[in-house]
Amino acid sequence: MISSVSEAKAQKIWFDEDNLWLSLYDGRTLSVPLAYFPRLRKASKEQLQKFEISGGGIGLHWDDIDEDISVPGLLLGNGDLTQHNKIA
Repeated sequence: MISSVSEAKAQKIWFDEDNLWLSLYDGRTLSVPLAYFPRLRKASKEQLQKFEISGGGIGLHWDDIDEDISVPGLLLGNGDLTQHNKIA
């Protein structure tokens, strides 16, 4: 994994109508479409605001909607992987 990806840590997150925004400790800002994460897209504004930045900034967690997102995974372009992990 590229060090700029593996060392990425979220400092702050916020939302607009269509995107999840992250401010990283290294100064980068990232926007990710909510369409990548169906649970976030369907969540209420109140649910979106009830998040935890975990692991020193490498993870994002929403307990109310059972969503966990890897910050390095976002930089690699990973969206919701739950559909890929289901056994047919």
